[in-house]
Amino acid sequence: GINVPGRDSWPLHGINKNDLHIHSYLSRATAKNLDLEHLYLWAQLKGITVVATGDFTHPQWFSDIQSKLEPAEPGLFKLKDELADAVSKEVPAKCRAPVRFLLNVEISSIYKKNGKVRKVHNILHAPDLSIAEKINTRLARIGNIRSDGRPILGLDSKDLLETVLEVSEDAFVVPAHIWTPWFSVFGSKSGFDSLEECFEELTPYIFAAETGLSSDPAMNWRVSKLDGVTLVSNSDAHSPANLGREANLFDTDLSYFAIRDALKNGDPDRFLGTLEFFPEEGKYHFDGHRKCGVRMSPEETARHKGLCPVCGEPVTIGVMYRVDELADRKEGERPVKSHPFTSLLPLTDILSEVLRVGPKSKKVQTHYHQLLNDVGPEFDVLRKASLETIKEAGSPLLAEAIRRMRKQEVQIAPGYDGEFGKIRLFDDQDRDHFTNQQTLFQHPSPKKKTS
Repeated sequence: GINVPGRDSWPLHGINKNDLHIHSYLSRATAKNLDLEHLYLWAQLKGITVVATGDFTHPQWFSDIQSKLEPAEPGLFKLKDELADAVSKEVPAKCRAPVRFLLNVEISSIYKKNGKVRKVHNILHAPDLSIAEKINTRLARIGNIRSDGRPILGLDSKDLLETVLEVSEDAFVVPAHIWTPWFSVFGSKSGFDSLEECFEELTPYIFAAETGLSSDPAMNWRVSKLDGVTLVSNSDAHSPANLGREANLFDTDLSYFAIRDALKNGDPDRFLGTLEFFPEEGKYHFDGHRKCGVRMSPEETARHKGLCPVCGEPVTIGVMYRVDELADRKEGERPVKSHPFTSLLPLTDILSEVLRVGPKSKKVQTHYHQLLNDVGPEFDVLRKASLETIKEAGSPLLAEAIRRMRKQEVQIAPGYDGEFGKIRLFDDQDRDHFTNQQTLFQHPSPKKKTS
């Protein structure tokens, strides 16, 4: 294989970014190339050290994990050298770094409790293959774990937690995207009003919760019931390129147990906080009715008594409304113990606006990879690289776009009822001012005629 420069000298401790909720190609509605090799590739392009395996209950994916990964630091795995060497050829030199995998899976529980149908997603984490295998054996007795990477089980969330803890006290459970309307512990459609209502006497074993793309920590701080819980953020990626849409910052040794303990204690020196989507960009931030093109703020929804002004049907109640319902603090208040967070836009979204083409277009992809080549992984471009460097590697307009994002100077039309929000960094006047100064990525954009 090729010799990856300095593999032995890579630092394996200190600050690392982790994305601990993803899926595989065996989950519904995911990309065909969502395999371990592409996760290894994209983790480096993004700047992520530890990535979840996702989907370990699926027999085929479990077998992929067994054949392609090998144990590394305690409770973590790495891609086997011969596979890693082949993939490394596609990773720009400035992005090359170690990647570790942590075993986990998202389970969809659909069950009746206290007279209501509940639909809750939870993420299970396991420190080794034998514990994961025992969990699989137990869950296979309860329902079908073969047909989907994220299996649907008629199992109460509390019983799921109990099953996991009976297999091993080293395993742990994190409720997924806790505010999403349809499938979450606080979801407006099928959730609960407190963790206790869901997990009962086992609630103390829930020490972390995932905020989801449509909420950020500040929204969660308004709910004092969550004060003892570490708020985490992950991508829930359904394709490799979506890795790291959200991520967690740790300053720990590289090990499953160090990660778990930092989450458990919420120690601000070890769990440093999260990198977030702008929550307005999430698909369920506001309320609304996609069919009718109706987007409403919580205040408007209350005014319309929860009904769509176009068709009269009930709207999908989003995350903001639900947070308002359960909040006992005002906006802007924060608990004594909380972790910082930074809201970022995906680099492809920024390039899409700068170049005035779709985020998946060839033009955006070309410039994206060129920037990674010249500057380093995506998180470095978004957070660390000097604006001067970005200007040289990209353009003045790109540097200005990133400056605005870092300063949170963004205009957002919030997402609702399954539609992602739309974010803008420039209006046309702004853009003309910049594009007049210098051509954009050496592709001048046509001047708009003003009438």
